[in-house]
Amino acid sequence: KEEFIDEVIDGLLPPPQYFPLNVKMNKEGYEDVKKVLERGTRALSPAAFEAAANETGAIVLDVRHQDDFAKGHVPRSIFIGLNGSFAPWVGALIADVEQPILLVAPIGMEKEAVTRLSRVGFDGTLGYLDGGFDAWKNASMEYDTVSQVNADGLKKAIETEKPPVFDVRKESEFLSEHIIDAVNTPLDYINDHLAKFPDNKLFYLHCAGGYRSMIASSILKSRGIHNFIDVKGGFAAIKEAGVPVTEFVCPTSL
Repeated sequence: KEEFIDEVIDGLLPPPQYFPLNVKMNKEGYEDVKKVLERGTRALSPAAFEAAANETGAIVLDVRHQDDFAKGHVPRSIFIGLNGSFAPWVGALIADVEQPILLVAPIGMEKEAVTRLSRVGFDGTLGYLDGGFDAWKNASMEYDTVSQVNADGLKKAIETEKPPVFDVRKESEFLSEHIIDAVNTPLDYINDHLAKFPDNKLFYLHCAGGYRSMIASSILKSRGIHNFIDVKGGFAAIKEAGVPVTEFVCPTSL
């Protein structure tokens, strides 16, 4: 039995922070999903949405596509798009299942977002922005953007300026292959790496395809760090553009 257990858990990573809280919910019970959906799918005007965020301490969670988030978003909101590994990243980065949440979602996708949050124990959605981000913008509310560049733009910057480049992929991905002189700050532990990012100097941020780097971008902005540029297309586009990278090492050998 002991040998079997050792074999099964060999190399197993620590569970996400929200797992123990889910176990607690399974033992003690949880709110009826109908009530969760009824509360979470309340439409809030831009003014009511802003008031709710200020009064409840809720996280504003933007679940649109990363390109839409880059073009404009509610200041200090966190991006985790429905089009990617939504639930695992919510669990890893928000962690507290009791955290109140306010949603910015694509029109018609609000119920799906609340449902997918509830499936991993996040039942604290208080409502969503009625009319989506366009309603926020049309109401002349303050909004923020994420500066982006394509891989060719990064290549030119590296050739002329040699700016700091931060790679938010997992350590195993980074060790397998990465931009020469890049620094690895895995998204899972991004808050532990905040001190590594330059205070004033411009730096670049990328992941494998663009989804995770936009999550990281939103977290940095929520922490008051704005002096960076996100690389569209991530490492796949970077390699294709001919940016110098380290020699490939098969991940299974690491």
